[in-house]
Amino acid sequence: MLAVHLVSFYFSKLQEDPTKKVDRFLHAMRLNDDQICEISARFLAEMRKGLSSESNAAAAVKMLPTHVRSTPDGSEKGQFLALDLGGSKFKVLQVKVREGVGVRKGEVEMEEKIYPMPTELRTGTGAELFDHVSECLKEFLHEKKIDTKKKHPLAFTFSFPCEQPSLDQGFLLSWCKNYRVRGLQGKDVVRTLRDAISRAGEMDMEVLAMVNDTVATMMTCGFDDPYCEVGLIIGTGTNACYMEDMRHVDLIEGDEGRMCINTEWAGFGDDGALNDFTTEFDKEVDAASSNPGKQIFEKMVSGMYLGELVRLVVLKMAKLGKLFDGHVSDALRTKGKITTADVAAMEEYRNGLKNTKDILMHLGLSPSHDDCIAVQHVSTIVSFRSSNLVAAGLSAILTRIRQNRNVRVLRVTVGVDGTVYKTHPQYPKRLHKVVRRLLPECHVRFVLSDSGSSKGAALVSAVAQRLTSQSRKVDEILSNFKLSEEHQQLVKDRMRAGLEAGLRSQGPFTIKMLPSFIFHKPNGKEHGKFLALDLGGTNFRALLVRFKKQKSRIYHKIYTIPLEIMQGTGEELFDHLAQCVCDFLDYMGVKNARLPTGFTFSFPCEQTAIDTGKLVTWTKGFNATDCEGHDVVGLLREAIKRRNDFDLDIVALINDTVGTMMSCAYEDPRCEIGLIAGTGTNLCYMEELKNVKKLHQKSGTAEKDQETPEVENGKETDGETRRSNMCINTEWGGLGDDGSLDNIITAFDTEVDQNSVNPGKQRFEKLTSGMYLGEIVRQVLLDLTRRGLLFRGHISECLKKPGIFETRYLSQIESDHLALLQVRSVLQKLGLDSTCHDSIIVKQVCGAVSRRAAQLCGAGMAAVVDKIRQNRGLDHLNTTVGVDGALYKLHPHFSQILQETVKVLAPQCDVTFFPSEEGSGKGAALVAAVARQNQEMLT
Repeated sequence: MLAVHLVSFYFSKLQEDPTKKVDRFLHAMRLNDDQICEISARFLAEMRKGLSSESNAAAAVKMLPTHVRSTPDGSEKGQFLALDLGGSKFKVLQVKVREGVGVRKGEVEMEEKIYPMPTELRTGTGAELFDHVSECLKEFLHEKKIDTKKKHPLAFTFSFPCEQPSLDQGFLLSWCKNYRVRGLQGKDVVRTLRDAISRAGEMDMEVLAMVNDTVATMMTCGFDDPYCEVGLIIGTGTNACYMEDMRHVDLIEGDEGRMCINTEWAGFGDDGALNDFTTEFDKEVDAASSNPGKQIFEKMVSGMYLGELVRLVVLKMAKLGKLFDGHVSDALRTKGKITTADVAAMEEYRNGLKNTKDILMHLGLSPSHDDCIAVQHVSTIVSFRSSNLVAAGLSAILTRIRQNRNVRVLRVTVGVDGTVYKTHPQYPKRLHKVVRRLLPECHVRFVLSDSGSSKGAALVSAVAQRLTSQSRKVDEILSNFKLSEEHQQLVKDRMRAGLEAGLRSQGPFTIKMLPSFIFHKPNGKEHGKFLALDLGGTNFRALLVRFKKQKSRIYHKIYTIPLEIMQGTGEELFDHLAQCVCDFLDYMGVKNARLPTGFTFSFPCEQTAIDTGKLVTWTKGFNATDCEGHDVVGLLREAIKRRNDFDLDIVALINDTVGTMMSCAYEDPRCEIGLIAGTGTNLCYMEELKNVKKLHQKSGTAEKDQETPEVENGKETDGETRRSNMCINTEWGGLGDDGSLDNIITAFDTEVDQNSVNPGKQRFEKLTSGMYLGEIVRQVLLDLTRRGLLFRGHISECLKKPGIFETRYLSQIESDHLALLQVRSVLQKLGLDSTCHDSIIVKQVCGAVSRRAAQLCGAGMAAVVDKIRQNRGLDHLNTTVGVDGALYKLHPHFSQILQETVKVLAPQCDVTFFPSEEGSGKGAALVAAVARQNQEMLT
């Protein structure tokens, strides 16, 4: 008997727990984490669908580009008028950003007036609506005594779905929020506003930007928080926006930078994506709405519908006898009698049950205590589902941002506005908790927007003004690096004049035109083992090259040249080279072989024979003493002799440019030009001996050589094999040392030159080579930062260091196809806190500097190929250029721009560019092989 009483008591207790009853009734609305994650994944897929041009038309989530390309950086300023249209009220504002007395730096001052928006205007014609807006604007100007004759920038917040082809255009897609204005759908609402302002008269307005409330909210919060790149509205309606990488926005041309995307996520589920999560109550709300089948997500989430969902649930439970003993009042049967404000009141922490009872009694009901608990729990489940659904969508957006940035941990701020978020006592906390639980790898901060939609529109205009002004100033500075075709032709002409002057050695000449004493290119018959030594920068290479049957096999080892050796004494430098050679010979097991050796020495040398050359001047950061004016082959021989443990047969001295030409000529017999575009820059080519006047002025050996026939198999050869040509090492880096390039040299180039080891020398090289391009970029970045156009005007200590911006960064930055990730990575290494727009400007600077360098090299090359063509009296020249150097090989655009410039400036020449492999080293071995071959033939 006692057991029976206990069971009865147990079941009576179950019946007394009203929340359990509601939980069972609304189990479909109670979402667990797996379901929330599934909804989030579906929304992420819808985002991708909306961003794609192929699937956007069928996408339920429209992902509308807003043309807002930057969030505020805190430097915005100006006075703006703003209109805010999006609900039952309409606002006109005057917004001062860092302007006016009493406004502190970084603050925004606003004066506003709210005007009613009568129901008849919300369902009338477009002309009537915007005439009312314009009259309110005119009244505001008069009331605030704002000069109506002056042109005022105007920002327009229009909180309805629009397709925007530009920031100041917006074509209405559909109405919502109980607006049903006729004649505007598909029309440009900004044009309609302008027309209405014109009809009103007495005003001169420039509509700079149209945004919706979501974007405005993000911009408002972004003014105070640089991490804010998401806007969220949870109010009468709901929406979200975020900053998307342009490379993913198919609907807009261009792939650099970012743009704010207005998701219009209210339409999520319109294609059935949420069918398995919608309840009978959602379907009933949708069916009774003014747009059935549309805005499904909004109808499950937003303030316009939450109260109605609660009413329908309570009504159904009452009809089933689960509430109010089955009693249903007329008020409970009436649509709209429970509002979202009622839902918020029911869930108040202390007074929630009392408020619930008052609301139910106002509906003509007589609720018990358990009824009140149950109805309060219904309200909780409906609003909790709303926050869970918003968390799912927001998690998808944050996941996408994190993936775009390719970071493990994302720090981000979400700007939020809307009556549900602001007035519901539990909603924010629930939303924050779920988002952080779903995305532990995201450090998310939620910031409540202050006057978001109004202030934000003005900030969009302020940002647009800042970017326009900034872009104009940056373009003005970078215009100094732009070379017109006329400028390029001038450089070509001056290069040609410099070549001729150098060959004559008459008058002032800056292009040395040094004879190499190399009369022949490889013919494919080279064979045997040869040693090659290559000194041209911070590394020294030793190579063993074997030629056999037009093939080569190369073994090499690289040695570092310490800075103290580069800038020490000549004896220390050449002793170091001898030590490296000794180590390599031991390594290869050929220390006692005394192999024929070619020495690539990539510095200006005046040669009197193929194996003799006096250093004219150091370049590339070398400054070893007691070397200039001395025979570098002799210096190396003396260093080897001091060691007395090996010997070399040094048969040829060349520079890297000649080595590159010889190496490529081994593969392509048409190759007769060598180009280096790397740390330094230089060019060599095969010149007709009769033009090399400087040789004629010496002992006369050149004339004898010119007339001496070559002998092969006992027969005299002709044409190509006669000594009618010699490779000339131009040392073209000296062009401009006489001031001939002053008209294209910028203040940044002058700064780089003055801080170099050889001021006033190698001016052409300092405009074109890898050793200097990064430093030119650094100088430009410093100037832009000082002007407040970059990095918020803050110059980092790192950026002040000469040489810190390496030229390899230009290749990385200009190769960027990953939403400027490389740019930001480089800037982070330099200690620069950059915005996305900063990254775009840095890329522009790099592009301007590298493009000019490529065009200058192209103009110089055009002078050389035209000279060869004219030397031979040809109408058209086909030739090949052997090329080496990291700038040419690794920079994504340098080679193409150079080649395009040659085509334009030398249209009668068909020039093929042949990238060299192992150019300078293999070339030195080939010169040694050709020299040995010639010796054998003569003996």
